[in-house]
Amino acid sequence: MKVLVVGGGGREHALAWKLAQSPKVQAVYVAPGNGGTALDARLENIAITDVKALREWAITEKIALTVVGPEQPLAAGIVDEFRAHGLRVFGPTQAAAQLESSKAFSKAFMQRHGIPTAEYETFTDAVAAHAYVDEKGAPIVIKADGLAAGKGVVVAMSLHEAHEAIEFMLAPDPSFNPLGVTHNAGGARVVIEEFLQGEEASFIVMCDGKNVAVMATSQDHKRLLDGDQGPNTGGMGAYSPAPVVTPTVHARAMREIILPTIKGMEKDGIPFTGFLYAGLMIALDGKVKTLEFNCRMGDPETQPIMLRLKSDLFEVMMAATSGKLDEVELEWDRRVALGVVMAAHGYPMSPRKGDLISGLPAVSPSAASEDVVVFHAGTASAVVGPKGSVVSSGGRVVCVTALASSVREAQYLAYEAAQSIHFDGAQYRKDIGFRAIDTRSRS
Repeated sequence: MKVLVVGGGGREHALAWKLAQSPKVQAVYVAPGNGGTALDARLENIAITDVKALREWAITEKIALTVVGPEQPLAAGIVDEFRAHGLRVFGPTQAAAQLESSKAFSKAFMQRHGIPTAEYETFTDAVAAHAYVDEKGAPIVIKADGLAAGKGVVVAMSLHEAHEAIEFMLAPDPSFNPLGVTHNAGGARVVIEEFLQGEEASFIVMCDGKNVAVMATSQDHKRLLDGDQGPNTGGMGAYSPAPVVTPTVHARAMREIILPTIKGMEKDGIPFTGFLYAGLMIALDGKVKTLEFNCRMGDPETQPIMLRLKSDLFEVMMAATSGKLDEVELEWDRRVALGVVMAAHGYPMSPRKGDLISGLPAVSPSAASEDVVVFHAGTASAVVGPKGSVVSSGGRVVCVTALASSVREAQYLAYEAAQSIHFDGAQYRKDIGFRAIDTRSRS
């Protein structure tokens, strides 16, 4: 059967890589893909991004399953478009994707259905937003009500940072938009939340509208610099499993957040299908609150999660798109997977493109059994240079991902491989996984 993966980042490379391992899959297409998917003989890039053109192509090519990776096409209604023409597609509808595309929708939904989250207020007026921040004080969290590729959240540790974030997000001039926020209908809007203390984790499940299959737990590193310093990014690395998600926390997250969300969406007439990602804040006392919802797999969490998944992803997704997730039990490698993101010069505010990348490992047909896999994200095939040359084309360039018996060993393998990859201005954190090591040393 033929499979289409929509997107061109590291998440999509990892999903396509895993889908290609299924004996039932004869071809995996990635639209538009990246420099890494272009080098893999098991994958084929398709230079189509328009939703309707992609739907027509999928019909012509008799695509058996489409998997949508990024949030933008989901928010644009790609699932609705494909389903309307009889195509099997894994992802949420445009209405359901509002859980991610609109922070205001998401917060109101959680409040309505009693799902634990931070106190908040929503603003379209900058003067009122500034006044609210002055009243509440810092630290405080400012969120853009729109898609911003993971950079639309500012955890302001000072009033100056909070006021600056409001100016960025509610700027009357649409050309002044340094965070790259895509505003929703009605214009710029912000959600201002209380600052929550604790440790974050990524809790991701697959949904078929009623049933869920829980993915392996994971934790990413949002800040640019070691020690969780510097600006927020789309994610500088991740590891799986996340020790902070204890069996008690896991049960609590399912009982208080995931299942009420699935039931609440169904009750509201917008059943949720696809990946549901709950960003959790876990307090010292074990209580859990929802930081945010995403309507797709996380990036870079997908890369280590796919490295640990032993089940046939194609079969699981076919079950999910048939409403039969209750018949599926996912199988996981017991080892630890850890991914280190190598980012471009200037990331996250102004990443440079076009730097030649050297030292990338050759793509092997036996990659499914390898313990180190380099998933491409912001890369493209070079126009000039030797055949197979790759250049940077985005902020997060590659994610060097390793599988090993311990966090420390996975760190060693990932960083050893990262040191062999070179491009001008490359930056990456040197401490991915440090929280897992600290947690295990305390236990």
